[in-house]
Amino acid sequence: MSTKGVARMAPVVGSDDGTQYHKDFTLSITKALGDQLAAALKGLDRAPLAEESIARLKEKPGVYQLYLNGEFVYVGKADKSLPARLRNHLRKISGRRNISLAEMAFSCLYVAEDFSALAPEQLLISHHKGMGNIPWNNNGFGNKDPGRQRDSTVLKRNHFDVLFPIDLDRPIDGLEPCEGTLQELLEAIKGGLPYNFRYGKSAEFNTRRVQVPARDMTANEIFSLISVKIPDKWQVTALMGYVIMYDDSPNTYKSAWRYYRDGQPIEAVPEADPAGVTEVDQSSTGE
Repeated sequence: MSTKGVARMAPVVGSDDGTQYHKDFTLSITKALGDQLAAALKGLDRAPLAEESIARLKEKPGVYQLYLNGEFVYVGKADKSLPARLRNHLRKISGRRNISLAEMAFSCLYVAEDFSALAPEQLLISHHKGMGNIPWNNNGFGNKDPGRQRDSTVLKRNHFDVLFPIDLDRPIDGLEPCEGTLQELLEAIKGGLPYNFRYGKSAEFNTRRVQVPARDMTANEIFSLISVKIPDKWQVTALMGYVIMYDDSPNTYKSAWRYYRDGQPIEAVPEADPAGVTEVDQSSTGE
């Protein structure tokens, strides 16, 4: 009998009489789920990453994919609300240079809450990494504030913050002409920026008065203004991905590109490591 076109069985363990009745078999349920999720997302249209599109979504958990100029760049999940998670990304990208929200699109799937325990975004990441890289899942895009201990880190050249630094020429949301304490202004700045502004504490912030002279002042203008009002030895430092303010002047930071001291912006040249693997995204798993 010809064996042409017949699939051959892998060798199996049998008995002495030549019968074969058992062998090893590996069931990859996670791979199957990842393939199904990827196929479902691939079959969807893409919507602009804009409030109008996000507002049509249901307040449900799920997974999503982001696209930059039509190219797939990021996989994430929302444990509670897809709209809330996508709005976070919209706001973050709105405060960056070298990128426009008009270039961004998304697609998403609602996923049952009990399914979230299987980490569906990791299933998708594994699926797509098997066919190539996912640029933004490995370059710090989804990371939250790394904390004080990471402020001096030298970033890789392919890090999201290096490719798309914060925009200091963007007006601060909701900031109106006013007069108040420095502490009140710092809180307003923090709430009005689409990137993180972290600062130290000082009792003097509650006694020093500051006047905001105009509406729609940019971050650059406001940081120049408050750098005159902060106590001696304090400085504002614009890093590639966020802004910090501490009593460490004239300390320098390896990834800083602008300092504010005594009312003057001081330009700097940030360092960057050669392109390579960056820290793993720590916040694609939900809000």
